[in-house]
This record gives sequence, C-alpha cells and structure tokens, in this order.
Amino acid sequence: MRRRVSLTLAVTALVGGAAMLALPPSRAAPSAALTEVGDAEAALARATRESRLAENRAAKLTAEAEAATEAAQRAASEAAALAARIQQAEAEIEIARARLTIARQQRAALTARLAEKRAPTARLAAALQTASRRPLALSALQPGSLTDLVHVRAVLDSAVPQITARTVALKTDLDRGRALERQAGLALEQLQSGEAALRQRRSELAALEQQQRIASRTAKGAAQREAERALALAEEARDLDGLVGKLDDVAALRRELAALPGPVLRPADLAAALPAQAAPVAATNAPRDWQLPVQGRTLTGFGAKRDSGLAATGLTLAPTKDAQVVAPARGRVAFAGAYRGFGRIVIIEHDGGWTSLVTGLGEVAVAVGDTVIGGSPLGRASGSAEGVTIELRRDGKPVNPLQFMR
Repeated sequence: MRRRVSLTLAVTALVGGAAMLALPPSRAAPSAALTEVGDAEAALARATRESRLAENRAAKLTAEAEAATEAAQRAASEAAALAARIQQAEAEIEIARARLTIARQQRAALTARLAEKRAPTARLAAALQTASRRPLALSALQPGSLTDLVHVRAVLDSAVPQITARTVALKTDLDRGRALERQAGLALEQLQSGEAALRQRRSELAALEQQQRIASRTAKGAAQREAERALALAEEARDLDGLVGKLDDVAALRRELAALPGPVLRPADLAAALPAQAAPVAATNAPRDWQLPVQGRTLTGFGAKRDSGLAATGLTLAPTKDAQVVAPARGRVAFAGAYRGFGRIVIIEHDGGWTSLVTGLGEVAVAVGDTVIGGSPLGRASGSAEGVTIELRRDGKPVNPLQFMR
C-alpha cells in the first residue's frame, strides 16, 4: 500500500511539473538595447573597469576643483569632473546592458532545455498516472500470467526514485528560471536608472559649458582669428597627415618664438661681453597622465593592418552614439571642426612637440585656441561604423599611446 501511495505522489509531482515545463514570458522590457550576445561577458568586464576608472577620475578632478585658487582652473576641473561622471554613467549603462543580455541568454537556454524535456516527460507522466489509478484486482483479470503482473509492479516501484529525482531537477530548473527573471528585472532597473543619471549629468555639463562660453566672450576676437588660420591650413593640406604636419610646424614656430630671450638691458660698461644665454631645454616626456578620450570596444589596435594595407597609426574604438569624448591630456586646441571624411576632429598640442588627434566626433564642444586639461570635454562621438580614432604623435611621428596611459 505504501508503495502505491509513494508512486501516486511521485506521479502527481511529475504531472504538475510537466505542466510547468515552460517558463512564463519575461517581464523585462524586450525593447531595451542589448549588448551583442557573444560579447556580453567581455563587455561586462570592460565596462566594469571603465566605470571604476571614471569614478576615480571624477573624484580626483573634483578635489582639484575644490583646491583651485584661480577661477579658470576651477571651472576647467569642474567641467572635466562632470565629463568623467558622464563616462561613469555610460559605463554603468553598458554594465546593465551586459547583465541583461547574459540573464536573457541564460533564460533562453533554460527554456530550450525545458522544451526538450516536455514531450517525453508528459508521455511518461500520462502512462504512470493511468497505471497508478488502475486497481490491482482489475490488473489481475488482464491477459497474462501473475508473474507478468509482478514484473510490471516491480518496474513501476523501481521507477519511483527516478521520478522523484527528475521532479527535484525540474523544480531546480524552474527556480533557476525565476531567479534569472529577477536578475533581468534588476538589470533593467539599473539600465533605466543609469540612463536617467546620464541625462542629468549631460544637462549639468551643458549648463556649465554655457557659463564658460559667456565668461570667455572677451577673448572671442583673437580666438576667431586663430580659428580662421586653422581653417586655411586645413584647406591647404592634402590629407589629415598633412594638416597635422602643418599644425606641428606652426606649433614649433610658436615654441621657438616663446623661447627667444627678452630684450637685454644696456650694460653700464659697453666694452663688457654680453652674458651667455642659456639654451632652451626641450621637453621630451609624453603628456602627463595621458588617457583614452572615449570608452568603447577596440576596433583597430596601433600598428594593425588596415583595409588599405597600411599599418594603423592610432587606436580606433567603437563607442556608443553620443558617448562623451574628453581631452586625453593637458594642452591647447589647434584645430576643431569637420575635416574630409573624418567627421569632426580635434587636434590638441601638448608641450614638447607632442600632439593628440581625435577623429569621429559628431559634436565638438571646444574651439581653436582653447586650453584644456586631461578630461576636459571635447564633444560627443558620432556613433558611426568607423568609430573614434585616437593618435598620439611626437614631432609628427605616430607613437603607441597605450604605453603612456596612466
């Protein structure tokens, strides 16, 4: 009798499980933008690292803004700190998208596995349910020997542990499905929260940039003349390398003029020899604390062969559309605007003959002649398939920027 009761209970559990062998539809919004399934794990690791770095930059720049004694330095540090917080929000959005992608991917695999089990489990449950309801006396009246009946019952009794184990495994799968649904819902909430934070920080940065533009109107005339000269050089240059070369020549001339000695006072003794002038010492070190100006997956590494067959002279990243782009290091904007097939570009002169080039911007927030610090907002990425390319040059020669990253 006890065996019959245990068989009935096991079959009942299996029948109930067979009815639930399909997970309910996910409540996580299917319209949310997801990371590519194959890239989800790598994207999660990359975005987690970028979020941590951006958070550290924001804290450092905020401290510098609070300690600044000059209004210009304080404004520059505040803008750079806001840009770092924007990049942190962008990284947190990518984290949420990657987690949502992983949760949905795992849930889809679980649903497929349950679907494979559904048909055979349902058939087994139906057969065992029929057998468990048949009275023993009625089974004895069926054709066949009593030995056959005993064998059938023995088989049914031996199946009880397997049915119980299968029921436990089924419950585990269903619990896992519910846990994945909760993970997807949490990731979606984080995604929505990150997008709201990103909108808020972009609004704050736009307001701060507007204040800075109003404050700098007095220097507008000189900046306009320098911008016109930069545009003229762009028209004369045959290609982007030629433009960078011309700007390097102008920067070198500017450095030479700045290094010229000032007027020498008339000595009391005209027969005395003039004092020797110290030779200017040119800086050779790379820009301090050089950083990547935008976050994203690497499309092309430095030195990799491009479609043209030539080696890449910089890095190309694939940021999201409208991703925040910042200055890789302190310097002076030598060019800012559209240039022949490269979208909008920004060229920054650093001390010691170093130059940074950033292409692929959809929007530029700086002008020729502006002084920037590392992390100052330059604009937003266009989101085109070509991505954002970053080059670092020393006296016009490309160098691998990764060796100088902080």
